[in-house]
Amino acid sequence: MNPEPSKLYTYADYIQWDGRWELIDGKAYNMSPSPTWEHQFTVMELSFAFRSYFQNKDCYVAIAPFDVRLSENDDYTYAKHVVQPDISVICNRNNLTPNGCLGAPTLIVEVLSPSTALKDRNEKFKLYEQFGVNEYWIVDPLYKTIEVFGLEDGFFKKREAFGENETIISFLFTDFSLEARRLFFL
Repeated sequence: MNPEPSKLYTYADYIQWDGRWELIDGKAYNMSPSPTWEHQFTVMELSFAFRSYFQNKDCYVAIAPFDVRLSENDDYTYAKHVVQPDISVICNRNNLTPNGCLGAPTLIVEVLSPSTALKDRNEKFKLYEQFGVNEYWIVDPLYKTIEVFGLEDGFFKKREAFGENETIISFLFTDFSLEARRLFFL
């Protein structure tokens, strides 16, 4: 069974579907086709850098497919929001379950694809802001840019943009830095 475009769903429906899906405000989004090589290269390079950085810290790195459930009332069985960020950094171990993450990860990275760019910049941006993701990175392999957004007073107020010849700095993890060129397949 797969969702109908005009209906609204929850996580209880989502777990019955075939393929990869996301839910935002109960609306189903199909996650196919598979990402491109450039997308996967970027995800793997960045996840390796994060994994190396967080290896002796109390944060955990997950890559998609990995369910992140967000709920206004902490009812995660009937959550209206189920997303699969390209990379999630979870610094609250209690949020981790065998089936993913309950609540907002500390840091989320989305690597843009032509089919997901608008959703990552609009719906997911607002969703991550609403649920208190502390830092959100949008990586664009086509234009070789990284935008880093930091949460302040409940809104993404901080913003820094990095080009391929710059060093990415995290707002939250101030001693984390990475040469941006490492993220892009030449």
